[in-house]
Amino acid sequence: MARRLVLSAAGPAGAPLRGRFASTTLHVIGIALAAMSVGMLACGLLEAFTTGRDTAALVVSGLVTGTAGGLMWYLTRPGEIRKRHVFSTVASTWVAITCVGAVPFVLAGTFATGGAGFVEQVVNSVFESASGYSASGSTVLADFEMPGRGLMMYRQLTHWYGGMGVVVLAVAVLPFLGVGGLELITAEAPGPSSDRLTPRVSETARRLWMVYIGFTICAAVAFFVADGFSSIYDAVAHAFTVAATGGFSPYADSIGHYDSVAVETVVIVCMILGGTSFTLHWRAVANRTVPYHRNSEFRTYLAMLGVAATVIVLLLWLENHLSLSSSIRAAVFTVVSLGTSTGLSNATGPGSPGDYVTWVAGAQLVLLFLMVVGGCTGSTSGGIKVMRMRVLSLTMLRGVQHTQTPSAVIPIRLGRDIVSERVVSRVAGFFLLHFLLVICGMLAVTALEGDLESALGAVVSALGNMGPALGEAGPTSNYAAAFSQPARLVLALLMVIGRLEIFPILLAALNLADRGSAAVRRGRFSLQNLSRRLDLGE
Repeated sequence: MARRLVLSAAGPAGAPLRGRFASTTLHVIGIALAAMSVGMLACGLLEAFTTGRDTAALVVSGLVTGTAGGLMWYLTRPGEIRKRHVFSTVASTWVAITCVGAVPFVLAGTFATGGAGFVEQVVNSVFESASGYSASGSTVLADFEMPGRGLMMYRQLTHWYGGMGVVVLAVAVLPFLGVGGLELITAEAPGPSSDRLTPRVSETARRLWMVYIGFTICAAVAFFVADGFSSIYDAVAHAFTVAATGGFSPYADSIGHYDSVAVETVVIVCMILGGTSFTLHWRAVANRTVPYHRNSEFRTYLAMLGVAATVIVLLLWLENHLSLSSSIRAAVFTVVSLGTSTGLSNATGPGSPGDYVTWVAGAQLVLLFLMVVGGCTGSTSGGIKVMRMRVLSLTMLRGVQHTQTPSAVIPIRLGRDIVSERVVSRVAGFFLLHFLLVICGMLAVTALEGDLESALGAVVSALGNMGPALGEAGPTSNYAAAFSQPARLVLALLMVIGRLEIFPILLAALNLADRGSAAVRRGRFSLQNLSRRLDLGE
């Protein structure tokens, strides 16, 4: 039956798509690569009219990527979408864009300085691409003056693509994926489930992208005004990163480069909005109302940021002996940056008030908690999300209440809504998987030449798509100086796993393992049959 459904797929006019083979995975990867190529070529054009150093690398990458993506799209058609296909499609797409996204850096020789060999250049390029498309702010770039302006804008654009999700982009232009498209959005989008805005999945994806683009434009205008109308390039570059809560800046000192309260204020507001559910943003625009205060997750999100900022201000003022104004400025910016998984920094240099690796241990512990939690579901933030943390906290509280009243039926409530036991179970499973990945990641990174504090911060940061970490990978350093090449590859993998919220990658791996074991069994049976035939003299 499934085979007949695949073979009966038809084009928009109802005619069979002859000459194409059914593969949803390759079809979505083709669209994703085509979208990437547009950004590469646009950044190549920018490079040609500015610094001109990396034009060839961007143009060649864009042409090759666009050709490959176009062929994959043209020669395939979506097949029947099943659960196991969804996870393999999402995981394969993100692995593909991460690998292809590294090509411009390799061709441009971005990491060829300091006598680096070809293997190290590839490792660094893959790390940078994984950081970009996972909307993390981690970097191995030491010389921010070496890449051209077009290549640096491409680095910002990787954040922007990865923020809302290339798979969601694919669904937006693939209305004939039908109901199955919702499974793609759910598997890729942050949060426990996707919030359908309209009955049509493609229309939901388009509306999310409309809000995302509108938010990016508003952020660019606000940054341009706050920066004194000085640079459109800077405004667009930072709009890409705050909309995606990505955290990479074209300057080594990040937002500290400007040393401006006005710029920091605009960035703080944009980061908070980027860490808020885009469903709320759409409803605010469509209904011309302010729905935020009615959302219990958003209220918890703001309260968490407010309490954390207050605690850290007091610790910096009393323990680090900073002035009250410096404590407020450093604490508020850093709390919002890490609490939304953006990862931007307002440190003006090592040892400055914004350099949080010099803060007291209590302040760093609060930051570590924020790095684990992240922003709201349905936002571009990483982390386990505020809603999951609330469900987990209420589940633990219910366990304590059951010790007193074992027979009581105590539902988990978020606002007026009752959370189903299926969702509670999934949240508990997600948290356990997250914890196990942190432990395994720490073991791997420390075994590959990393100290314990830096490994803990880097693994938590990678899974939460934060960017800067603790210890040697702080806001004024980079990952190349703190970790070996194999450790960087481990962290790059954790970034992709964290961006897809663990389940798609792990389930795709299990599906691949099942297929491999099935193939081995089929091969063994074939050998047994062949042996039996030979023994019988057939």
